[in-house]
Order: sequence, then structure tokens, then C-alpha cells
Amino acid sequence: MPASAAAEQLGRHRAHARAFLDRSVGRELARPAMAAVPEVALRHGAGRPMPAVGVGTADSAATSPETKRGAALAALEVGFRHFDTAALYGTEAPLGEAIAESTRRGLVASREEVFVTTKLWCTQCHPGLVLPSLRESLRNLQMEYVDLYLVHWPISVKPGPPMLPVKREDAVPFDFEGVWRAMEECHRLGLAKAIGVSNFTTKHLDKLLAVATIPPAVNQVEMNPVWQQRTVREYCAAKGIRVAAYSPLGGQNWIGEGNDVMESPVLADIARARGKSIAQVSLRWIHEQGVTPIPKSYNKERLKQNLEIFDWELTKEDRLKISQIPQKKIVTAARMFSPDGEFASVDLSDMEIVEE
Repeated sequence: MPASAAAEQLGRHRAHARAFLDRSVGRELARPAMAAVPEVALRHGAGRPMPAVGVGTADSAATSPETKRGAALAALEVGFRHFDTAALYGTEAPLGEAIAESTRRGLVASREEVFVTTKLWCTQCHPGLVLPSLRESLRNLQMEYVDLYLVHWPISVKPGPPMLPVKREDAVPFDFEGVWRAMEECHRLGLAKAIGVSNFTTKHLDKLLAVATIPPAVNQVEMNPVWQQRTVREYCAAKGIRVAAYSPLGGQNWIGEGNDVMESPVLADIARARGKSIAQVSLRWIHEQGVTPIPKSYNKERLKQNLEIFDWELTKEDRLKISQIPQKKIVTAARMFSPDGEFASVDLSDMEIVEE
């Protein structure tokens, strides 16, 4: 090869190398400075560990898909790598789109960097519908697997599209063994790296563990300083089940009764003394109980603050004050059902999730 041609070829190689380096560096610069978020290895989990704080995506049907997608993308931009969705929420597709876009933009290296939970709705809580429901969720998410798949409620109703409220006459007995066998099959197929439950009391967990080959890795329940779930937490700790907390800031109160977490004078006093927000105090307290909080926010600044809970601690006095807060549960099985009609084949007490 003539010297001039060789020099030209070498120049092209160098230009390609510089371009590749520039793109690689650009991707690194595009990624947010990651907060130091601890991670938890889940029992029987075959995927990445669960980050110790996540983002909730429950929303009303009135919120546009673009808004939901933008909220998920904002959370990814500030450093969140743990997202909670469900078949009921209508946020699986927007979340999947946001994660795919964040990968294209270099905010995350790959889908494997993000921990995604979704849930099986009550209308699909039948042995033959569990796997098809997960496959539909995966299509919505544009993913080959989820990191965690949860049974949303210990409630089974007649098959149909996910909806609320549920008709009382549509409730049917919950097939703990059949549904859980199908959940275990999802895990064995690699479509769910870990499996678990949500809104299960110790009574429900007793029934499930009696038939489970693979015990649930997680029980996601309503929990915050105003509903501390001591009984469920103690039970799950003894059984090796990780507890995750939805409504960690009291946000499930849809009927206009105020927010007992964000309006708590006890939490407000602690927040002032620590130079933190009330939300940060609540999330820090939950973390110190060995529980994974799943707060929701569409505000980017508050999303950032929700990550800033790992480099400080509550005092012993703070924890004592929080332990004495009067308790009040918001989410109940009764609120799942329309007020009209009658239960034909089940008793509401078998589905109730209130446990002191």
C-alpha cells in the first residue's frame, strides 16, 4: 500500500476512534450523578438487587400518557432506578417508553440497570390467567422480564379488564395454591426474576406459605409513620420476606380527609430540628425499619429530595416520638368494592387487610 494511502487509512481509523470516544464520554456525561442508594438482595431473586427506595406510578385514568411518561423520565434523570407499576394503573406503557428513551439517551446503560415491579390485578387472580396477564404487562412495558411480579390483592373477582371499584357480587374465593403455582411458573420461566404479594396480612401469608414452593420475596403494604404495620413487619422479618411501603407519605387518601403524614405536628417538629422535609423524615423512618419506601411525585425537586435520605439518621428520641403517633389506616378491602350489591360467595372479613 502506498504511504499516502496508508496514512489516509490511519487517519480514518483515528477519526473513528475519536468519534467513538466522544460518544462514550457523552453518554457518561449525560448520566445523572447517582445518589448512593443501598440495595437489597431479594429471597429467590434471580435479577438485580432491589434499590432501597423506589418511585410509585399509581395514577388516575385522567392523567395523560405523556404526563406519566414525563414523570418517569424525570425520576430517571435525577437518579431513580426502581419503579413500581401495575396492570391497574395504566402506567406500564408510559414507564416502558421512558426507560427505553433513557437508554437511548444514555441516562441508563441498559434496561438491566432499572428495577421494575408490576402487579397482577384481581380480575386475573385465577390460575389460568396469571401467565397471560404477565405477558400482557411485558408487552406494555416493552420488556422481556420484570424484576418483581406481585399479586396485587388477596382478592379474586370474575375475569374482566382491570377496574375499580369492584362489584361485590363479582368477588369469588381466592385460590391461593392455584394462583401461587402460576406465579412460581412465571419465575421459573424467567419472566419474573422474583415474585411476591401486596396487601397480604399475616393470615393471608400463612395460607400462602402453606402451599408455596417458592416463598414470596416481597410483601408490599400501606405503611408510613401513621400506619406502622408492626405485626406484618415482624412476621415478614421472621419469614425472610422484604416489606415494601406504598403510601409512605400518606398519599392514598382520595376522599378529602387530609393527609395525616404530611400534616403531622410530630413529623413537622422533627423535620425542623433536622433541617429536612416532612417527606424525608417519613421516608428515612421507613428505611430505618428495614422497609423499602415507594413514594410518588411528579415534582422533580421533590424527587431529588426523596433520594436524599441515606446520609443522615433519626435520633433515638425522634424514633420514640414517631412510635407514639396515633395510628390510622386509609386503604381497606371495603373501599375496593362498590357500596351496592352483596357478596355472594365470599366474606369481606376474608379479604380485609387491616391488621394492628
